[in-house]
Amino acid sequence: MQPSASTASQPDSNTPPPPPSASDPPEQSAPPIGAQWRSFASLAPIKSKDWGYDHARHLLNRAGFGGSPAQIATLVSWGPEKSVEHLLNPDKIPFDEVKATAFDHDIMRPVSGEERGEIAMARRKGDEEAVTRLRARRQEAERDDRRQMRDIQHWWLKRMIETPRPLEEKMTLFWHGHFATSYRTIEDSYHMFVQNQLFRKHAVGSYAKLMFEIIRDPAMLKYLNNDDSRKDKPNENLAREIMELFSLGVGNYTEKDIKEGARALTGYTFDDDEFVFKRTNHDSGVKQILGARGALDGDEFVKAILARPACARHMTRKLYRYFVLDYPTGNKPLDAAAAGVLTSLESTFISSRYEVKPLLRRLFLSEHFYQPRIMNEQIKSPTQLVVGGVRSLNTPARDLGVLADAMNMMGQNIFFPPSVKGWDGGRSWINTATMYIRQNILCFLLTGRTPSGFDPLAKQETFDPMPLLDQMGLSSSSPPEEIADGVLRFAIGRSEPHNRAILVDILRRSGTNVTSDTLTQMFLLVTAMPEYQLC
Repeated sequence: MQPSASTASQPDSNTPPPPPSASDPPEQSAPPIGAQWRSFASLAPIKSKDWGYDHARHLLNRAGFGGSPAQIATLVSWGPEKSVEHLLNPDKIPFDEVKATAFDHDIMRPVSGEERGEIAMARRKGDEEAVTRLRARRQEAERDDRRQMRDIQHWWLKRMIETPRPLEEKMTLFWHGHFATSYRTIEDSYHMFVQNQLFRKHAVGSYAKLMFEIIRDPAMLKYLNNDDSRKDKPNENLAREIMELFSLGVGNYTEKDIKEGARALTGYTFDDDEFVFKRTNHDSGVKQILGARGALDGDEFVKAILARPACARHMTRKLYRYFVLDYPTGNKPLDAAAAGVLTSLESTFISSRYEVKPLLRRLFLSEHFYQPRIMNEQIKSPTQLVVGGVRSLNTPARDLGVLADAMNMMGQNIFFPPSVKGWDGGRSWINTATMYIRQNILCFLLTGRTPSGFDPLAKQETFDPMPLLDQMGLSSSSPPEEIADGVLRFAIGRSEPHNRAILVDILRRSGTNVTSDTLTQMFLLVTAMPEYQLC
């Protein structure tokens, strides 16, 4: 049966995804774990009596981009349930909604019929001057679009820094890395902006609905060449990546599934900024994909994917690696304990029909999430480092262009992921070159100093660390040991003797009362410590 125009043009948001098929091989049960690992494997809710400063700090780091001492104290007073619910419900927190008109949608508009006629006429007449003029007009539009892409990049960076809805932006960043699409291929800044808005719309919502919409997203259709996929020549890129990277993972589909999926996606394209289903380019013949059979279209292809348990497994692991551990770790007892957690979280994801919020709620409230082997053990991404530095230390944002350039040099240029796989993350963030930049960018935030001089506004936009001391419940006359402990616990999550001794020595040499300069010097040292690269 040929799909109707309405079915093909809009995702069927009223139909929940089907449960995983019974024909799919069952997930192997997790291996038994030793008694010493049972608390690590516990998804039981953390008790209010066990909730404290370190737990609140950890939640703000992982479910957002960190928090100031005052924000940490607020979550401590709220307890785990209120804190998690606050983060999971961004729509209840007032903040400026992003308007579709925030950026110019017309810079890279398609060439009009009149313009095509002008070009054709100029070529027929051999009017090279006219051809050059028309080509120059297009090149100017491309330059304008590159400038707008830079503006959009700065806008998102600013939004991540300023948002009172940190989990919303953290999940927008997750989806950007998961459904990775780069401006280098798209060359249409407005399409990248629209895709970013799509990720924000479904930030903690339905993965299933996002899947239905991603096959209609102009940026994705262009990036994976589906915009020109037709029944006589189906392009397999989107069909392959939607299974390999976006849903099932390697080994959970066949080459035939790819070919048949590509047929199902023929005719899925766009015109200017809008999705278009070109019926004449769609292959309406019978297909067989992942056990489903019929005249399948793109929606039915997605439904076949969502019906496989491998989809819940793959996505649960992807979210787990993003928020918890770079699983598997290679530590067999730890991985065995984590496997049990993952199996249980998969069940939550399936029973909620791919709603993200129930999975994250269970994870963020669990004893597992706050285990010592998990806290302060994740390498900060460049975005986490930069955005978290401003948000937690309350530094000026200074120059967004400098921050974006530093993130690029550290390996995470937002809107420009390196490939359809997104960013590898984890240990790939750290090498000798990036460590140098990591230290320099924190120095820039704290002082305005760059390797080649100062930010011109550094004297006007000064960093005052004294309010942080007050938020820690300390004062300039507090004992040096207490100040050192407070700064270390806040900034790196632990106060160890060798680091503590360095800070105490600085404080003792500064005199009776700690000054703003002394405290800034302490933060310069702490942010240069290897431990600061972890959260």
